[in-house]
Amino acid sequence: MLEMIIACSVLGIVAGVLAGMLGIGGGVVIVPALVIILTSQAFPAEFVVISAVATSLCTIIFTSISAARAQIKRKAVDWTIFKRWALLVVIGSFVSGFIAGRLPPVVLEMGIACFLLIVSIIMLSRWVPNPSRSMPGPVGTSFLGLFSGTLSGLAGIGGGNVMVPLMVFFNVPMQRAVATSSALGLPLALVGTIGYVISGWGTQITEWSLGYVYLPAAALIAGFTVITAPLGVALSHRIPAPTLKRCFGALLFLVAARMLVTSF
Repeated sequence: MLEMIIACSVLGIVAGVLAGMLGIGGGVVIVPALVIILTSQAFPAEFVVISAVATSLCTIIFTSISAARAQIKRKAVDWTIFKRWALLVVIGSFVSGFIAGRLPPVVLEMGIACFLLIVSIIMLSRWVPNPSRSMPGPVGTSFLGLFSGTLSGLAGIGGGNVMVPLMVFFNVPMQRAVATSSALGLPLALVGTIGYVISGWGTQITEWSLGYVYLPAAALIAGFTVITAPLGVALSHRIPAPTLKRCFGALLFLVAARMLVTSF
């Protein structure tokens, strides 16, 4: 238990900084790390991946509050995109909890890893969006919001890994995309967590589980991410956009590679 407390505390510090800096909610680090931590704690094997995803989303509720407050103070959030995406992101996130509960753990883990790998390659490349491209109309925007919410909820990543690249693709500046993703992460994580609690209700995983959420890990990680997320926000406004983009891509690549190796 002591090892888990130390591991979750360190994870919370790292995830909080990355969440504020890259607008990713911290889930991209939390999910694979929790898979390792829960496995080492003799957690029921068939519930390790889905509990890691659900617990990650739960922590992102608190991380997003902290990061979003700091971004709003800097007037960095694009409220037009927020209003267009918020409801559909929430719907997709809620549905994801029921989809994930019906997927084999290895399929869920490999699917998350493959998606992160593709995004990392795009972000690490010298690819630049067509300067004339802008956000699509109502139908296209609706699809992007629903897609972002569903995929983010399935991966337990809070949305940044999906929403930031999408916004950059449509020529939203990197820092603005990060800030908007932080704001959208709150409703996404809140509703997604509710979905995982409901879909896992009655499943006897451990005495400290609420649905698929493992409460001790959630409390420890969230406590530290709330403290360190504003530091990450400050860093995001000091680092040049191209460097921020490469940091984002490198982190995703490492995490995806790790998840692919462990899933076999």
